[in-house]
Amino acid sequence: MPDTIPADSVGVVTPSVAQFNEPLSLRCGQTLNHYELMYETYGTLNADKSNAVLICHALSGDHHAAGYHHQDDQKPGWWDSCIGPGKPIDTRRFFVVALNNLGGCAGSTGPTTINPDTGKPYGPDFPMMAVRDWVNSQARLADYLGIEKFAAVIGGSLGGMQSLRWSIQYPERLHHSIVIASAPKLSAQNIAFNEVARHAIMQDPEFHDGRYLEHNTLPKSGLMQARMLAHLTYLSDDSMRDKFGRELKAEGINYGFTPEFQVESYLHYQGKKFSTSFDANTYLLMTKALDYFDPAQYHNDDLAQCLNHAQCKFLVVSFTTDWRFSPERSEEIVDALVESDKDVTYAKIESDKGHDAFLIPIPRYVAIFRAYMNRVAQELNL
Repeated sequence: MPDTIPADSVGVVTPSVAQFNEPLSLRCGQTLNHYELMYETYGTLNADKSNAVLICHALSGDHHAAGYHHQDDQKPGWWDSCIGPGKPIDTRRFFVVALNNLGGCAGSTGPTTINPDTGKPYGPDFPMMAVRDWVNSQARLADYLGIEKFAAVIGGSLGGMQSLRWSIQYPERLHHSIVIASAPKLSAQNIAFNEVARHAIMQDPEFHDGRYLEHNTLPKSGLMQARMLAHLTYLSDDSMRDKFGRELKAEGINYGFTPEFQVESYLHYQGKKFSTSFDANTYLLMTKALDYFDPAQYHNDDLAQCLNHAQCKFLVVSFTTDWRFSPERSEEIVDALVESDKDVTYAKIESDKGHDAFLIPIPRYVAIFRAYMNRVAQELNL
């Protein structure tokens, strides 16, 4: 933790675990009879429980969205720039709930959890997840916390898909849906990126058909390759040029195949770190959930028809150099919302940061986000 906790930090936070014994039926046809969700909360739930905000995480995210876990913690939660007193999601007004999704590897029931039927980690036997399954489990967490209706459900990337799904699945349980750097479904190119990443993991000799924990090993090489590929899609050409250019790690060229350029070193560092901190089976599940997301497929592939039952208001945000989820994909959502006569605000933010821009406190992005959340607070008299 910094020597002095910033005034706009939520400070030291402690995760909680919610246990559920009511069976959860999944889209894949299987059922989870018992499961746990790891979550954190920031701020105070008001008397009528009207100020709750749900944060949905992206592929590699988790419940730790803001603050610090202990006094020596050097890195705050993954969205600390936007959550805290005086920040866009102002914890002086809002009670913020952030969770680790089912199938995750940060405390919620997932592939690394012991399967009560076998006494071994679920591994590849953990059921396939869909975005709708996460939303159902999130609604149960809301029930557990006594929250009937969220002031807003907010997410970026895969989290944005969950926020959009909330408006379709539980239209009466949220006032606002905030969808950032997301899409109504993946393009063929995005599905292809995910398949290459999964292939790298599953071809790792240490993968053992997903039962690597039973072999006391990890498919580090495969995970490393998957993460390196993912990072290429998260950054823009401009951001990579500005950050790395063609700078070498050291003077002179070695004329070999070890990393020599700064960008190579960066990718290797990120890949190695990820290969020991994230579960491979979870990565497979999360990317498949991304691939499967297509709510309009049940409405004659008509997104406007799909969103017709939504009752909330929407904020949709995109970033100019995000080629993973380009502005055109956000505009598909906006066009469908307009066609279905919904209240929607859209902002396209100039940025050279690529897909990662939604995690970065870009001034115009933060200003628009803050203004919209102020509107939410005013409408609900918070």
